[in-house]
Amino acid sequence: MSDISCIDLFAGIGGIRLGFESIGAKCIYSSEWNKFSARTYCANFPIEMQDMVGDISKIDENTIPDHDILLAGFPCQPFSLAGISKNSSLGRGVGFEHETQGTLFFDVARIIRAKNPSAFLLENVKHLIKHDNGNTFNVIRNTLEDELGYHLYYRVIDGRYYVPQHRERVYMVGFRDKVDFSFDNLKYPPSCPKLSSILHPEDGTESPEEPYTVGDQAKVNDKYTLSPNLWGYLQEYKERQRAKGNGFGYGLVEKEGVARTLSARYYKDGSEILLSRGEGKLPRMLTPRECARLMGFPDAFNIPVSDAQAYRQFGNSVVVPVISEIAKMMKPCLS
Repeated sequence: MSDISCIDLFAGIGGIRLGFESIGAKCIYSSEWNKFSARTYCANFPIEMQDMVGDISKIDENTIPDHDILLAGFPCQPFSLAGISKNSSLGRGVGFEHETQGTLFFDVARIIRAKNPSAFLLENVKHLIKHDNGNTFNVIRNTLEDELGYHLYYRVIDGRYYVPQHRERVYMVGFRDKVDFSFDNLKYPPSCPKLSSILHPEDGTESPEEPYTVGDQAKVNDKYTLSPNLWGYLQEYKERQRAKGNGFGYGLVEKEGVARTLSARYYKDGSEILLSRGEGKLPRMLTPRECARLMGFPDAFNIPVSDAQAYRQFGNSVVVPVISEIAKMMKPCLS
């Protein structure tokens, strides 16, 4: 079906959009407030910077075009349960306006209520389900099911089945009508990929992409190798934490291993995912292109920003192949 329309809220660099474009969905509205993420988004999709909608909390929901699917990787924010209790004690309504006001989920809910799309996909961190002893997720669930009348399905999925990275996220799918949808039908690859599948081969079989790789052999730029001082500091810090009984510290991964979760702070020192380069050699960070691959982005994806911004953006993004599989499951339910 090529006439599925979607809107992309809290769009980041477009990872969720990419997944839904794989089923032929057409994005007709995009919102991202961060100017650097918007620059990357506009470098990869047919939209100009001046047409990118900024802060969605300041947008009148009635001006948003009608659409079939609402997509949103909204940030997690705590809800004020004190405010809910006060309104209840005063006999006031406790709809989502009261329960979610001041959170970014409120903007998702008000747009769903105004535009009444056939379906939605929401993505968030795994911790959302247990945040505040489950109260935060209960507010979200009650809003989507009871207030807005949608049939909600959700599942925590680890991206490691699709990319060589442990990355657990909760995916929430909702349909306006009752449909035959189940996360049990999610298709997994026959085997989990290893880190070697996303690394630069450094043997000349890949064209150099400066500044990430250089020379005829497309070797990884030396700037991604840790300095002796930084490597020494990270080792000392991990040893101090180990002595205290803590598990904090760098994560060293072999080529045939699986990485920790890539975070937005990766640009600081790369400590959560350091690639071992063998005995006696300093480890290195992944390049931004390798981080893109680690999230399932194609090599054709343009990275027009600095390394620091690129690391932030991929660390905040989604595992594209997971989104693609969910989109495939949703497509028949939209017929």
